[in-house]
Amino acid sequence: MTVLDDIVADQIRTDLPELASGDTVRVAVKVREGTRERVQIFEGTVMRLRGGGIGRSITVRALRSGVGVERTFKINSPRIDRIEVVRHGVARRAQLYFLRKRIGKAATLRERRV
Repeated sequence: MTVLDDIVADQIRTDLPELASGDTVRVAVKVREGTRERVQIFEGTVMRLRGGGIGRSITVRALRSGVGVERTFKINSPRIDRIEVVRHGVARRAQLYFLRKRIGKAATLRERRV
């Protein structure tokens, strides 16, 4: 291992659940407003997972008032308070860009059997 790998190994989070494309997750993000800090929940479907190690990120899509909103989160960031998996969806692709064309019930995925 290199020196960089030793430094990064301490910063990789181990308290996060296993994530996959199609899962519905609830991401608690720490938001700063002036001098105060609060936790904001963003719930949606995981569209894609990117990277590995310290730079790993997920893109989550949610519908807000009929408008699709996508946010990308670095999952090892200290701004992420926690990630909860609400349900596991069946996805036959790694990146679910086809969900952008769907609205409402058509945008839901089947639930994976456990």
